[in-house]
Amino acid sequence: MERIPATERTREKLKALMEGRSVIEDGRSELVRLAARLIIEEALEGEARDALGREYYARGAAPGSGYRNGYRTGRVKSAEGAIEYSTPQIADRREPFRSRIREVVRGRTEELEALAVEMYARGLSTRDIEAVFADGEGRSLLSRTAVSEITERLWAEYQAFAGRDLSEFPLTYLFVDGIAERLHLGQPREAVLAAWGILADGKKALLHLAPGTKEDTASCKEFFRDMRRRGLPDPLLVVSDGAPGIIRAIEECFPRTLRQRCLAHKMRNLASKVPEDVWPDFKARAAACYQAASPALARLLGDDIRATYERDLPSAVACLEDDFEACIAHLRFPLAHRRAIRTTNLLERLFGEERRRTKIIPHAFGERAVLKLIYAALIRAAERWRGIRISEFEQRQLRAIREEIDKDFAARNAPAATAPQSHLSSNQRT
Repeated sequence: MERIPATERTREKLKALMEGRSVIEDGRSELVRLAARLIIEEALEGEARDALGREYYARGAAPGSGYRNGYRTGRVKSAEGAIEYSTPQIADRREPFRSRIREVVRGRTEELEALAVEMYARGLSTRDIEAVFADGEGRSLLSRTAVSEITERLWAEYQAFAGRDLSEFPLTYLFVDGIAERLHLGQPREAVLAAWGILADGKKALLHLAPGTKEDTASCKEFFRDMRRRGLPDPLLVVSDGAPGIIRAIEECFPRTLRQRCLAHKMRNLASKVPEDVWPDFKARAAACYQAASPALARLLGDDIRATYERDLPSAVACLEDDFEACIAHLRFPLAHRRAIRTTNLLERLFGEERRRTKIIPHAFGERAVLKLIYAALIRAAERWRGIRISEFEQRQLRAIREEIDKDFAARNAPAATAPQSHLSSNQRT
């Protein structure tokens, strides 16, 4: 059997899972276990390399320095269940080799759990990970090289995530949001776009994360086209903020889909145009309009707001009427779904957390570093996302909405009827 480092075997299993080549019932839990296993094995390989003074395949060992002698299986308990890992064995040393890292990990999962949190939620700060793997005297149990290798693994995981097949996601609702980050040193902040969805079974899933020059039409279209190339089906509804570039890209890339304007963003826009003493009443009327029982009732309530405030607050009324149909698109969907599909709030808090971390983590700029940080926060949070319940009756409602959307699309794109050509001569016509 060809000698292959344990880390390479674990990394291949992780890659197969990310690419869908490995079918596992609880794939997300297995992803966490494999990632934790890779963390331990990378650390142990780095410790063995430091002890031997050479890489895995290198020859020419000095007398008494020892040589690699296979692996021994270790096991550690974690929140995801027992995790088995391979420990490098070293033989023929003047002094027997004892792994300090294994002593730390064995029977104690606090360090492992803390490291997993750092890896997925804090952007793989080398200094933080070194601090986690320190002994009681504050000495680091990991070399700087080993830590750097561990942190770079997430980039490969992100690349696998960003290239995976999306045709197996039965998408019902699609949400798109972005955050401006400093992807290139000395350059203005650029947009990082994120897409997540609610699937046919009600589960929420992170679908894509990618940089764009800004929230312009070209960047957003490429973001959507990349997902379409990877098999993303047409959702029933796409939810976004009011950025013109995103709106135009949605309408071009998803012609068989309804569009919802994020109402949290819209309400903030309205609040900026209404005096503070008038805002409570205006807000209550706007909320009643956006949360009406049906689109028809929402239009009536919108007319009432216009009649009441058009003379005194023309800019607020204009803001209300801007993209009005997209603001009430969610009213066509099942009542129990409306609260979840009328905003892009799911990632707002996570983006705030990520922004605070980039302020305190040194050198947290650059496309790779920022993408790793955002991906780390989102993929960890996605484990805890709560889905929505979709009953059989609501499934029928959604199928009826799909039929309506398809009929409207067919009607809009039907070739114009042409008048029949007459074959009579001018004499015959007279």
